[in-house]
Amino acid sequence: MALPKSLSLVALITGLLLLIPLVAMQFTAEVNWTLSDFVVAGALLFGAGTTFMLIARAANSNTYRLAAGVAVLAGLLLVWGNLAVGFIGSEDNPMNLLFGSVLAVALGGAIAARFQPLGTARALFAAALTQFAVPFVALLIKQPELTMGVLWVIVLNTLFAGLWVLAGWLFRRAAGSVKPA
Repeated sequence: MALPKSLSLVALITGLLLLIPLVAMQFTAEVNWTLSDFVVAGALLFGAGTTFMLIARAANSNTYRLAAGVAVLAGLLLVWGNLAVGFIGSEDNPMNLLFGSVLAVALGGAIAARFQPLGTARALFAAALTQFAVPFVALLIKQPELTMGVLWVIVLNTLFAGLWVLAGWLFRRAAGSVKPA
């Protein structure tokens, strides 16, 4: 698929997804998005879709494409969740900025590996370790009282680390069958 056609498809899907909260706002006061919410959500969705298209189109393996999809989804959910509600406290808690290190490790490592599957797998395993470590680093910095909320943050981060591990495992499986362009 040609790149302009792919970008049009990503833009169309982004627009359709943004219709969900727009329509929901017409029926309930529980959904109350501002223009900036739509702009940020649109940029995140379009950026994630474009990133997936650029990575996946360079592969000739469905496993590589699936791995790229899982990695992009993990990154998208990480950013979206932190912007919407925050993983550590509220979205305004500066400790949530630590999650930027997860994205830096994942993307930086994948770029350093030139998106070759084995190197990218290693980068995503490192991102999983970084994801798992973030709440413990935040605990060391802030030293809050240990509550059920802290436990839930650790559980949530473990689930996200699992997404990075899954993507890394899929890239490792793709290593024998893919040669990115």
